[in-house]
Amino acid sequence: MATETLLTASAIAKEIGVSDAKVKKAIVELGLVPTAKKGCCSYFTAEDKKKLKAVLS
Repeated sequence: MATETLLTASAIAKEIGVSDAKVKKAIVELGLVPTAKKGCCSYFTAEDKKKLKAVLS
């Protein structure tokens, strides 16, 4: 069983090289739903990161 690495919006922003605000705005615009939530943190998949990178690059 493969485990998937989940990323916060902040972690995605660091990896892509853009601000947190841009990533969070793109998440809303794309209508992405977090794969997991822990407290107030939302976690997204690597596939979501690819979609965000395509929009923000």
